[in-house]
Order: sequence, then C-alpha cells, then structure tokens
Amino acid sequence: MGGPAAPKDPEKKRAGFYIMKEKEIFGSRKKDGKGMQCIPENNGRLVSSAKITGNISDEKILKSLEQTQSFRRLVHSIGVCVESEVPEETIEFTFQMYGRKDIYGGGTKISLSVKGDGMEQNAGLSDMVWSDDDSEPGQISFTFPTSGHRAKASVKLYVQEGFSVPQEQKEEEADLTGRDAENMISRSLLWKGNPAPMKKAIEKTKRGEDVTLAFIGGSITQGAGAVPVHTECYAWKTCCAFAKRFGTGNNVHYLKAGVGGTPSELGMIRFERDILRGNEKPDIVVIEFAVNDEGDETKGVCYESLVRKVLGLPWHPAVILLFSVFADDWNLQERLCPVGYYYNIPMVSVRDAVTGQFGLKKPEGRVVSKNQFFYDMYHPSNIGHSIMAGCLDYLFEETDKIEDESGHKEEQGINMQSLIGGDFENVRLLDRKETYPKAEIICGSFYHKDEDLQCVEMDTDIEGTPQFPNNWQYDGTQELKINTPFTLSINCSRLLLIFKDAGETETGRAEVYVDGKHVLTADPLKNGWIHCNTVILFSENRTRQHTVEILPAIGDEKKKFTILGFGYVV
Repeated sequence: MGGPAAPKDPEKKRAGFYIMKEKEIFGSRKKDGKGMQCIPENNGRLVSSAKITGNISDEKILKSLEQTQSFRRLVHSIGVCVESEVPEETIEFTFQMYGRKDIYGGGTKISLSVKGDGMEQNAGLSDMVWSDDDSEPGQISFTFPTSGHRAKASVKLYVQEGFSVPQEQKEEEADLTGRDAENMISRSLLWKGNPAPMKKAIEKTKRGEDVTLAFIGGSITQGAGAVPVHTECYAWKTCCAFAKRFGTGNNVHYLKAGVGGTPSELGMIRFERDILRGNEKPDIVVIEFAVNDEGDETKGVCYESLVRKVLGLPWHPAVILLFSVFADDWNLQERLCPVGYYYNIPMVSVRDAVTGQFGLKKPEGRVVSKNQFFYDMYHPSNIGHSIMAGCLDYLFEETDKIEDESGHKEEQGINMQSLIGGDFENVRLLDRKETYPKAEIICGSFYHKDEDLQCVEMDTDIEGTPQFPNNWQYDGTQELKINTPFTLSINCSRLLLIFKDAGETETGRAEVYVDGKHVLTADPLKNGWIHCNTVILFSENRTRQHTVEILPAIGDEKKKFTILGFGYVV
C-alpha cells in the first residue's frame, strides 16, 4: 500500500506542520465490533512528534503544545487524511484533550469524519466549545466501522497568523538493504558473550527438534508502534527470521510477554506466569527493559535478579539482553550492560545501531531517519521493529559462524556472586490464584474483583489479555456496611506490592502499613493511565513474620483501589 494521495488541502495557504505523516494505523477490535487505534500525545509526546515529524525547533511553538490553552492559541485547524484498505469507509478521527479533574472524561474532544480515500479533511478550532476542565493534549484516536483494517494516516496542525514553521522537506524512502544497512545492523552487536547456550539452541533447531523463543519486556516487546501489533512487532519478526534461518518446518515456537509501562521490577515477578506458564521450557529468552527501568527503585538489582532467575533454570536457556532506545537517543545501557559482561551474556544495542546515523545525510551513510524509525517518542514504527529484529538476527548469524566453543560451557555463571545484587531472583507471585502456604489473607473490604485492567497482546494474540485478573478491589462507590483493611500475614524476607494505576476520577489512594508502621501512600492517579505499578514494601536479609495492612486513604473512602498482587521472597 502506497502513501496517501495528494490531499485536497482546504488550508493550502496556511502554514502548518505534521505530527503524523503516513503512519500505519490498525483497527484493533473493540467490544462493539468496531476497530480503534489510539496514539497518546500527552507527557511530551506531542512535542516530540512536532520535533521529529514536523521538524519544529521553535521553542515558542513547542511550548505551546504542552497545554490546551496555549495549543488553542497556536493551532488554527487540524488537517487529517487517511488512506484505508477500504477507501469508501468512514473513519472517525478524535483529538482528545485530557482534563485536570477528570482525565479521560473532562476534556474537549475534537472530532472529524474522514473517508479512507486519502483526501484531507479539516477541523477548525474557532467554533469549538471548549471544556473548563481542559488540561493538556491527550490522545489521538482513529475508529473504523469494523476491526482488522489497516490504513496510513497523516495529521497536520495548521497554525495561527504570526507563527512561522519550517518548509516541509521530502523524506527519501528508507532502504534496509546494501552496505550502509549492513554496517548499521552490525553496530548493534555489543557483546557476543558465551556462544554455547545459543549454539545449543541453534543446533537443536537444525535437527528439527522443537525450540522456543521467549521475549519479556515493556511496551516495545508488547509491540507498541507496530501495526498490526501481533505480526509487525520485533519479537514475532525475530522468531520468523530464526525459523527461516535454522528451522525445518514448524519446529520454532514463540512466547511474547511484554507489558507496557512496566520495569523488570514487575518482569521478575511475572516471569513464571507469563513465560514458563507451568510447562514451557524456552530455549532462548530475550530480556528488554533498557527503556523501562528508570523507575526501578533498586537501580539494577531487580534487572540482575531477573537475569539470574533465567540463567538458573535447570535446562540452561540462552539469554540475550536487548537494549532498545527512545527518540531522544536515551536508554539505560550503561547501567545494565555490566550485568551482561559479568555473566558473559550476548548483548544487542539498538541504540548503538541507529542513533549515530540519524544525523547523517543519505550519501554519508544514513539508512533510516528518526521519523521513519520511530512511531512516537517511545516506540519504533514497523521499520523500527524490522531493524530491531534484524539486529537480533545478526547475533544469531554471527553465533552460528562460531565453530570453536572450547572454553565455554552450556550453562552460564549463575553460581557466581551477584554484581549489583540478586536479592529478588527467587521472587514469586502471590494473588488470589497463586497462593503461598505461609501467607494468610483477610481481604476485608477489598472483596471485589477489578475487571477494568491493563490488557496486553500476548504471543500472536491481537485481542489483549487482562493483567492480574485475580486481584482484590476496594470499591467505595458501593455502600459498605463496614470498612475493614486488607490484611496479609506472611513469612518472608522481601515483599513487593503490585497495584493498579488508573486515570478515572473514582480512583483513590490507599495507605500501606507494615507491622503497624506506615510505609507508603499508594497513589494510582500519579501516572494517569491504566497499568500495573510495583513498589517494594520491605527488603531484609532474613525471613520472618510480617503483617501488612492496606486501607483507603482519608478522604478517598468512597473511591476505588485495586491490589493486583504481591511479589515475595522467602
């Protein structure tokens, strides 16, 4: 499918800039059968889109994109064009402002009906009735009449008189073949590590035996930015490349367990549930948390604990550390790569591959522009996901070339003392389903189950799997005869709480006490969107009895709070 046709531009003479240009979109199925693609624009995303896609460097313009009031002073109208697989269908475009008090329900919605024929439609802002609750530009959405349709979309912001924007520059199509592309991919191989575990998996695959590749990480591993997420994500493309290179039919299998917005602090807790699943024995495990672990309280202990957990499996799978990157060229590679060196694990750096060539011109060796590689400031586009898969495939290719493995063992050094720390390598999940004999729970007023949960596309799924459905919810919106705390009595050395973040006004805070001492006010509104939040309640070097109490914060008794589960170390 080519790019959108030349738009019938009702704002031809007005200056403007793109925040999306020929980006892939896909109608993921909603409960009503329609398809929807949502693209967040809050928390600096819109500013990043203006920089990368619109080539905007004017600080006055960029600052104006941060809040709704200044956005209104900057933007005259919004131009939208969509080229769909079904040109005659009507796609509903919405640019939603987030509210101060009611994040999702309180802000203005700028709506426009667009045909999928590539012709631009325009929404003027002067006639809009704006909400008093408007806070910031929140998200863009495209709603299709039915699910499963793909399209390319462009969104352009036309500016008011007095603002000037750079002239649009035509971007040459990315070419992922040739010497420059090969050099780019080769730069990703940060460390070959001990080849023996991967060689074992490769040889097993060549013999026709069943081999499983597993991927655990954040939203990039979940497939964010890939359209559609289940077949264009780097994990699936990597598995397909591995099967094509070494497989003998249908003997290569696939496990994908990425959860958006979550660090290795949660990854280590859900590893058994999401990767091992009771009977799975993956041969290769890719760990991708290099852009998610900034909020890790332990600054690397949780990451190393996850690595040690995987290395300690009795069948000794190969482990790969994958370092993805944000649009500002940032990741946590310097913090995390010492773990790879220490355990002699192969490491692949997407940052090392792509960021150096972004600033070059085509004749100087640029393969892909930043706009082409990224879907938004955090996630790669389909091209970006393809490049990530190419980087991992290059590691497989180079490892397969190694003939002399003398001095290497199949198992890697899990018996070594930890580098940063391995305090949580034996952490396990505790919820309504996953129990622990030395844990007694009295749920008190937390007797409901929350069904409005973060959903992620596991494996080749496109529908989304609810995360932590075996939870405990306090629902103060319903009348309670008596308000009693959630109480957990547990014999362990370390304990983490997993609670639900949300953005709804009916969500409230909770107070957490350990052995009678207040340790935390859990605030689900801090991050403003539905996902899973993990915090350490205590971490000690000896196992002993503890009592945890959780109750709604004063003033939030008539709101909701959800305990998703716990992670414990005996």
